[in-house]
Amino acid sequence: MEQPLLSWTEAGLYCEAGGFHIDPHRPVAKAVITHAHSDHARRGSQCYWCTETSVPLLRVRLGQNIQVEGVPYRKTIRFGSVEVSFHSAGHILGSAQIRLEHLGQVWVASGDYKREPDPSCEPFELVACDVFVSEATFGTPRFIWEKTSNHGQALESWWRKNKNAGFNSVIYGYSLGKTQRILAELMRFEVSPIWIHESMAALTACYRTAGRQLAPTRVLPRTGTPKIFLTGGELVLAPPSAKKQEWFLASNNFQTAFASGWMLGQQSGNSYRGGAGFDQGFVLSDHADWTDLNRTILETGASRVFLMQRNKGVLVRHLKTLGIEAHPVTALSPEIYSQLPQKNLELFSWPLPLAQKLSSKGTS
Repeated sequence: MEQPLLSWTEAGLYCEAGGFHIDPHRPVAKAVITHAHSDHARRGSQCYWCTETSVPLLRVRLGQNIQVEGVPYRKTIRFGSVEVSFHSAGHILGSAQIRLEHLGQVWVASGDYKREPDPSCEPFELVACDVFVSEATFGTPRFIWEKTSNHGQALESWWRKNKNAGFNSVIYGYSLGKTQRILAELMRFEVSPIWIHESMAALTACYRTAGRQLAPTRVLPRTGTPKIFLTGGELVLAPPSAKKQEWFLASNNFQTAFASGWMLGQQSGNSYRGGAGFDQGFVLSDHADWTDLNRTILETGASRVFLMQRNKGVLVRHLKTLGIEAHPVTALSPEIYSQLPQKNLELFSWPLPLAQKLSSKGTS
């Protein structure tokens, strides 16, 4: 019975031939980590491997005393009979796709990735493979956004408009990745120091130490410390969890925004409808949209694809219409995998132009 190189287990993706997990859901002996977000890097494992750039972020998130080995991008390391290397995912600073080579087969576990330019992190690298285990956060055709948007200009214009009207501006976004991207996008503008929530300070310092150019900041203390009075015109970056408290504002003289790909669902044409409890929404995502998910899957040359689906299998069904063998990631459980049609996985010549790739799969 053919066994998958990566199996789906209760602890997440497991490589038996190498004796390690990728982004495990629970403590394990050997954890290979794609990036430092808390749904991928969890506490308790005996030893971690990640990119060199991710090491400081993992220590902030998981503890300074964790046992962690930083690996340069593209350097090959071995776990048992498996060769493993890290390749940039373009998601956040230090994020990686994990390439595994074993017995002539190449598998890639993508973690989260994006292909849009982002001044706060390394650019995405396309990796050819036989089997691609891909994220699919925005795996429905309703999530297609403009790739040429000037995010910095949009953010600065909204801040300036509020300032001219005497309002403070609060942008909610995740403490790791989104915050630093906003600061990087605003770097080219002549802006006053931006207040950041204290939970963002150490992570932002990691970006600066890595050489990323960010707009100037000052730290807003946590709740329980003396409140800081914000005069009209300040910009504050805060995590979504702070929205329920609004502890950092001495008055209601503020406008709020949320920066996320999910804000696309709050758009009506070019206007924000004001839903989800915010005055403004910025479609600023650290993930691939529908177009880039499809583009990436096709361009890897993978003959078999497994998806971390969140949208009821929409992308799985779409890929099948293109003649691509696609499955939810749960099909990597040995019991299900053994029932899949057996095939010799052959690495396509790469890269193929998209039109040629589609043609090779019997589509027009």
